[in-house]
Amino acid sequence: MSEITVTAHPDRLTKVTSILVTQARPTDEKSPYFELARRYNIKVDFRPFIEIQGVSFKEFRKQKINILDHTAIIFTSRNAVDHFFRICKEARIEVPADMKYFCITEQTSNYLQKYIVIRKRKIFTGTKTAAELLELIKKHKTEKFLFPCSDKRTNDIPGFMGTNDLHLTEAVMYETVSADLSDLEDVYYDILAFFSPSGIKSLMDNFPDFKQNKTRIAAFGPTTAKAVTEAGLILDIQAPLPNAPSMTGALELYIKKANSI
Repeated sequence: MSEITVTAHPDRLTKVTSILVTQARPTDEKSPYFELARRYNIKVDFRPFIEIQGVSFKEFRKQKINILDHTAIIFTSRNAVDHFFRICKEARIEVPADMKYFCITEQTSNYLQKYIVIRKRKIFTGTKTAAELLELIKKHKTEKFLFPCSDKRTNDIPGFMGTNDLHLTEAVMYETVSADLSDLEDVYYDILAFFSPSGIKSLMDNFPDFKQNKTRIAAFGPTTAKAVTEAGLILDIQAPLPNAPSMTGALELYIKKANSI
């Protein structure tokens, strides 16, 4: 998709004055969301639609996974890092110094320093996507990989590992649950921006009688877009786009068009 598809719903292309981003507020004041708000004089609010809850050590033990049977850990988020080391602490496991870590982004690998001395460990880092991380993993076929994940995860990594005959153990260490959004019942935004199917589920869990009306919905990634349509909602903005690889980029393309009419 090279541009925003708006021809199907021309009546929905109306001026945008407010956006609700269904994630936590960025800590970096140079975030492109703040620049978007300034440039177009619109209100951009932030509210996580999902919450992360750690799986108890008791529940983790039911998975019958021995962490020390593995020689490498795959991390795809900070949550995975936090809950892996939490479980290790509760199990009184000291992670060996020769354990290898495969991280999906540099941000994730840098976050490891909260728990280990990075310069003394073997850390392999992708750039942004699971596909790039998997190319690194292919070079280490003899490792026994542990994949700390949530109860709701994409199939990219497990699917790849199985196809390439690599040893992988999935370890569910945290769960994704819907946040309480009852205070938003009578609040209106021109655009709701979603980043995962769990965000859509939270919307419908909190507001089972939700009527979209003129609220535009933006979705990042194909699985989120699919969740929007499966919920019976209209998908107005889809990211990433070839000329807008981020959610803010896709939003800006839409706002330029909508606010010029």
